[in-house]
Amino acid sequence: MKIVTLTLNPALDKSTSIDKLQPEKKLRCEEPNYEPGGGGINVSRAINILGGSSLAIYAGGGPVGDKIEELLKKEGVNQQRVNIKKNTRENLMVVESSTGNQYRFGMPGAEVGQEGMQKCLDAIKNLPDDVKYLVASGSLPPDAPDDFYGTIAKIAKRKNIKCLVDTSGRALLKAAEMGVCILKPNLGELSTLAGKEEISGLQQEEIAKKIINEGKADILIVSLGARGAMVVTKDHIEYFVPPTVKQDSTVGAGDSMVGGLILSLSRGDSLRDAVKWGVAAGTAATITPGTELCRKKDVEKIFDWLSEKERTSMRK
Repeated sequence: MKIVTLTLNPALDKSTSIDKLQPEKKLRCEEPNYEPGGGGINVSRAINILGGSSLAIYAGGGPVGDKIEELLKKEGVNQQRVNIKKNTRENLMVVESSTGNQYRFGMPGAEVGQEGMQKCLDAIKNLPDDVKYLVASGSLPPDAPDDFYGTIAKIAKRKNIKCLVDTSGRALLKAAEMGVCILKPNLGELSTLAGKEEISGLQQEEIAKKIINEGKADILIVSLGARGAMVVTKDHIEYFVPPTVKQDSTVGAGDSMVGGLILSLSRGDSLRDAVKWGVAAGTAATITPGTELCRKKDVEKIFDWLSEKERTSMRK
């Protein structure tokens, strides 16, 4: 198993739809759909959709943790559940069918506890030698220290495992302070890394270079939404812009992007090709409804488009 994902704060994502949201009325919803969620879990699910395999390590507790385990088993995702005492959270997404508006309700995460956190650390310490990539993704639970992902990245480095961290806020800042192989912020998170409220498009390259030069990451992949991604290394900056698509939902786009990227890298592809796969998977996720991740045929089609665009550009 070359890829492992870690999710400390998973969720059971429940989605439904109604005609119109109205206050103080009993609203009749459609049959709900349940999906296992949380950063690393979604990355493993995307990898599975794309024909790859990974091991999803996650903290899960109570009946909701049981449901996540059952759903992952049904999808054929390899998993290692770290049992915790508290019940794992549920999130709710409601689509208002009359307008197409989405309403996303994120619940507080469950406390993992010292024992649960130590079990997660031990799981990473005990990973076999054939693991090449570790994805630490998603928010931290309320009782986890801000530097938890940074600690994970240090353990991975000692084991010669390349670690990608995809998180936000203090957890992102602390991970960057400790240095990681790959950071995948969006523009808002890049602003956080720069210590600014917001940054302009003219500043993003300079700020990204500074982060690399300060040793906070070896590779920075900045997701730019519909504009694709900017990739920054010590001596290279490149943009990958996908085709314009009709977006249905952006839920899971970032996790799909990471899934496509890491799967490609694990197969020995160049960084350029890996980012194309990532951008293709992230873009493909936006054309699926609700909380559904990318579809393989859409990813392959968008990757081919990006590759043809690159070949045309090189011929000019």
